[in-house]
Amino acid sequence: MPLNRGCPLSFRIETRKIGPLRYRLFTTQTLPVERATAFTFFEDPRNLFGITPPWLDFRMKDPERAEVFENAEFDYTIRWLGIRMRWRSRITGYAPPKRFTDVQIIGPYHSWTHRHSLSAASQGTLMEDEVLYRLPFYAAFLHPLIRRQLKDIFIYRAVKIEEWALGQARIAEDK
Repeated sequence: MPLNRGCPLSFRIETRKIGPLRYRLFTTQTLPVERATAFTFFEDPRNLFGITPPWLDFRMKDPERAEVFENAEFDYTIRWLGIRMRWRSRITGYAPPKRFTDVQIIGPYHSWTHRHSLSAASQGTLMEDEVLYRLPFYAAFLHPLIRRQLKDIFIYRAVKIEEWALGQARIAEDK
């Protein structure tokens, strides 16, 4: 996987086409924190505010409702190309402190499945993100722009996560 300038040294990102209008984005990043600490951070949807680029204007419908469990659902909005879009996700495969998946129920993609996996590593925790997404037919011509923006989102996220893991930034307010 290619290394990206401006990213943490341990961060890697790869995208590839896996079928008609279907794509896979895969990232890895090693974090200098225990797996349980990393899992607690990633399962809290309020932390999305601090690791999502400001230009997406990410908003959570009910930020006080942050309990995560199998089949929990969360409502968000994002702004893409000046258009506010609704996004609802459902948590599946919830297996603390190893993994969970968020699946788009309502949103801009035909389908979107984002698996978060954490495993112990000699330097702390290996975080892997796999996103499988399918574009709606009408958006096929936009894929170069969508792929670039997804890459930018995950690079931004990697930088913010690294800052959090190194204690250089507080992402969420005290709970």
